[in-house]
Amino acid sequence: MSRRKKTQADEDGFNFDIGDIGNFDLPDVDTSLFDVLSDDEGEETRYIKPKVYTRKPDFVMYDNAVKLARDIEMTEGSRYDVIVNGSFIFGDFLEAFIVRNNAKCKKLTISTLSMNQNNIDSLHNLITHGYIDELNLIISAYFYNMEIRALIPYIYRHLDIDNRLQLAVANVHTKTAQFETLGGKKIIAHGSANLRSSGSIEQFTIEESPELYDFYDEFFSRILERYQTIRKPVWGKDAWADLIRKKFND
Repeated sequence: MSRRKKTQADEDGFNFDIGDIGNFDLPDVDTSLFDVLSDDEGEETRYIKPKVYTRKPDFVMYDNAVKLARDIEMTEGSRYDVIVNGSFIFGDFLEAFIVRNNAKCKKLTISTLSMNQNNIDSLHNLITHGYIDELNLIISAYFYNMEIRALIPYIYRHLDIDNRLQLAVANVHTKTAQFETLGGKKIIAHGSANLRSSGSIEQFTIEESPELYDFYDEFFSRILERYQTIRKPVWGKDAWADLIRKKFND
């Protein structure tokens, strides 16, 4: 009887040979999982089927936001999975990426657990230099309570410019940033990173995906509508349309 040659894994006490486990079929996807579900507060959570990517994503590791913004190219359908160290500032990356690509954002929506003054200043720069037409900022109730006398007033003072800002406060733990450009690209970044640095290794994915963008946009639009903190006036045709709608609905 022949003996199997010992490997380094055997010498170290690890054996990864699990033998033939046979063939098996993947179960069919239960489409009922993608129905709309309602929670106790009436909010809806919608699941979408996983996207099948025809292109292998790029995997990169970075410690500097400006370098990353310089090196990635967001073409139609592109996707990058990124690992960053604790000094990486996601808010700086957003500013650098938008400026480098001269991306005019019709709408920028950000959800974050926390942020700092530098992040607010970055967004202020983007607004005042004409890169953002509409800014939607969704922050956690935790952050709002902690910064109600400091950064919250700072947000209103520096970002509520020409009626472009909407700030919503909700019990969120999401970390996303998404924007649609005048050129038609729909870009979304999502992962573990808040806008500010955390001192910990973080990960996020940035991709050009109309389907994923629309999915997030639909959900966060409902959050913004329900938990907005800025009362915006209704002007002209919009006001008349609201009056007509109310008359015929009464």
